[in-house]
Amino acid sequence: MQFLGYVRPDGSVGVRNYIGVISTAVCGNEVTARIARQIEGAVNFLHSQGCAHSAPDLEQVTRTLISLGRNPNLGGVLVVSLGCETADPDVIVEGIAKSGKPVEKIVARDAGGSLPGQAQGGLLAQALAQEVTRARREPVDVSNLLLGVKCGASDTTSGLSSNPATGVAADLLIENGGTTIIAETPEFMGAEHLLARRCVNDEIRERLLHFVDRFEKRILAHGVDIRGGNPSAVNIKGGISSIEEKSLGAIRKGGSTTIVGVHEYGERVTGKGLHIVDSPGREPEVLTGLAAAGAQVIVFSTGQGTPHGFPFVPVIKVTGNTNTYERLRDYIDVGVHQVIEGTESLKSAGKRIYDELLAVASGKRTKAEIIGYTDAMNIYVTGPTL
Repeated sequence: MQFLGYVRPDGSVGVRNYIGVISTAVCGNEVTARIARQIEGAVNFLHSQGCAHSAPDLEQVTRTLISLGRNPNLGGVLVVSLGCETADPDVIVEGIAKSGKPVEKIVARDAGGSLPGQAQGGLLAQALAQEVTRARREPVDVSNLLLGVKCGASDTTSGLSSNPATGVAADLLIENGGTTIIAETPEFMGAEHLLARRCVNDEIRERLLHFVDRFEKRILAHGVDIRGGNPSAVNIKGGISSIEEKSLGAIRKGGSTTIVGVHEYGERVTGKGLHIVDSPGREPEVLTGLAAAGAQVIVFSTGQGTPHGFPFVPVIKVTGNTNTYERLRDYIDVGVHQVIEGTESLKSAGKRIYDELLAVASGKRTKAEIIGYTDAMNIYVTGPTL
């Protein structure tokens, strides 16, 4: 089975062919966005991090920015620095360049300020765009796909239809030699023992349980215990009574195969099969984590509807809620509400999601891409801002 993708110098395959204009820190976001707006085929990645971090968070932000720049959906990258941030733009450029793709850098202060920096960056991005447009889609095996899966604004239909149907698609991809990445560590809580049984060995199992325990301890350190309750008002509105109940439905979007890898936030996934990436559950941070892990496409299961896409990774929205599918047509790409209605099997619904995945990988645009709902992103940090 094949899709049409862009083969990159490092052997990875993109499903989009963008120039990524990536800000190294929050203070460079305006220049970054203005440069991207000038250049056809350029997309920006903006965030609120990059400065005033403790060492662990600085390492995580740097690692994430490098991994984002190496995502195969970017044919070239312009790194935009203000000039005084903690994140080192030279380290980021060097890390991205290891992928073999063209990378340029602009430092606004060195260029003379925001306006000169915007002009200089625009010329660099224009040159990158000319080079990237020479790339052409070609048939490649589906084993080159890395699928990220996420759920959000969940309700009672999520765990019964859209999440397990997404899991069927995830299993199909893995059966055909591809890779699935699941994140959202707090949504393992109460179901972590079920995931642990599926780990390929003791090392992976212990790492998974460590991630869940570490996340829970961070929450407890603030005097909050979310076990036995539900911290999300939108999930309560959707009929989910506890984090454990949500988790039992949430883990189903990852399918049923063996877990072969567990990774820190911002790390790139290597190897085929089912992988876990540590992350929170909030959309801006988890979508970034999946993109940094190398996902070229994300399937986002939602009960009540959520609009988020991602700047350079297409996000396919799936719902099992009939009302959501009919009411939020500009959000939802695939409806699997027929499962709840009893007119379609999970296997059939999952196959439709898988077919949509291949279509999007070959160039079909998602609704989030079409309406441009792609900018509200961030990078996950765990420590204080200094």
